[in-house]
Amino acid sequence: MISKTPKPPYYAVIFTSLRTEVLEDYDKTSLRMIELAKNYDGFLGVESARSKLGITISYWKSLASIKNWKKDSEHAIAQKKGKELWYQSYRVRISKVEREYSFKSKE
Repeated sequence: MISKTPKPPYYAVIFTSLRTEVLEDYDKTSLRMIELAKNYDGFLGVESARSKLGITISYWKSLASIKNWKKDSEHAIAQKKGKELWYQSYRVRISKVEREYSFKSKE
């Protein structure tokens, strides 16, 4: 689903990853991280897609809200497990969204 975000500016955290073959607890943890992030002030939404390359984008009101999320203890545990088990490699990019536009089919 495409997130409904407010009028810019806001921020996007873009998490791009390549997975390992380890599946244990990955889906459960991924869903838990989304549920946890939703409780943080400043969280606006999330979009995710995976084939060989995974891309998850979370949207936030401010850099301060992103920093608060990064410091979450449960999130830190998931990050550690990701490095040890689930990811061959990943990259995180933080961007300021200054403009957006959309299209929706009439169907």
